[in-house]
Amino acid sequence: MTKIKCLNPISHVGMDLLTDNYELTDNFAEADAALVRSASVHDLELPDSLLAIARAGAGVNNIPLEKCADKGIVVFNTPGANANGVKELVLAGMLLGARDIIGGANWVQDHKEDPAINKTVEKSKKQFAGTEITGKKLGVIGLGAIGVLVANAANHLGMEVYGCDPYLSVEHALNLSHNIHVVKDNDTIYENCDYITVHVPLLDATRGMINKDTIAKMKDGVIILNFARDLLVNDEDMAEALSTGKVRKYITDFPNAKSANMPNTIAIPHLGASTEESEDNCAVMAVKELTDYIENGNITNSVNYPTCSLGPVPEGVVRVCIAHRNVPNVIGRFTSILGEADVNIRDMVSKSRGSYSYAIFDLDHPMQSDYLEKLSDMNAVLKVRIIEK
Repeated sequence: MTKIKCLNPISHVGMDLLTDNYELTDNFAEADAALVRSASVHDLELPDSLLAIARAGAGVNNIPLEKCADKGIVVFNTPGANANGVKELVLAGMLLGARDIIGGANWVQDHKEDPAINKTVEKSKKQFAGTEITGKKLGVIGLGAIGVLVANAANHLGMEVYGCDPYLSVEHALNLSHNIHVVKDNDTIYENCDYITVHVPLLDATRGMINKDTIAKMKDGVIILNFARDLLVNDEDMAEALSTGKVRKYITDFPNAKSANMPNTIAIPHLGASTEESEDNCAVMAVKELTDYIENGNITNSVNYPTCSLGPVPEGVVRVCIAHRNVPNVIGRFTSILGEADVNIRDMVSKSRGSYSYAIFDLDHPMQSDYLEKLSDMNAVLKVRIIEK
């Protein structure tokens, strides 16, 4: 029986996929796997029994990735599961930036006791006038699952869309409308676009990418949207650009002490993926990734180990799954031990990601426990699992 600890409430749509081979536990110390949304795992003691953590969402800054990798714990996330929810909020953000809808709605609330408000509004509404987005140029930095949806939707709304992503995948390229101008660098977007939206991960190379230098390249009165990560934008530089009018509006899904008090800023309380549909989609994907790993040893959408799969475990096959450090000649040492055990390797796959690797061996029959101990005792090996149907 596999024990699963939910560190946050997880949508029943996902949890209902668990079979009778799984049971929920309140004790993290005895868990074989964990499901999490926003709860922090950094201060938790990771039990030796823990095989995997699945994050029902894209961001994993609440999980100690390297600490998990060092213990052979595979961490999954759910890229793309909440993409449509974020896309729709980005479109709403563009409309809020183009027209002072919030200001107008607030004016109505301030004057709701006025019995002649229907007449007063006609005199006051001009202060909330804005612009239309049709015909404007939108720059999408990052053409992943969300960026592609935003680009395509904006194109359908009549915007001229520029996109930039040096790591554009074949899958996302195929899903991108042929009307999108795919450019080689962000400078083209900075120099030409009326709206700029960022959809990239937070890395050393992207931290503070929207700053005084990049803003200086932009058109006067540009509207900037950040529904990706808070620290992609330098708040000090953004505040200065807003005060001078260089940036007309800043719409962010990540309010902090600085951005919540900036002029001409619309700060939304991190609602990008806060839809019933997104939560259901993330839960389903997280549970499927977790159960495929538990039952078959396959890794899909891990953030600390490579994608690696041999499909479902065939009937009568013994599957050996090894999480290990990425060091020379380790696969040769694995096959030598399996050869000593006099077992036939029916199939195998080995993948690496940075400092960590993962290997799967399908054997025709079980091997003696002392050979399994030899595998486990190797310095490079972090965790060994045996799966058989």
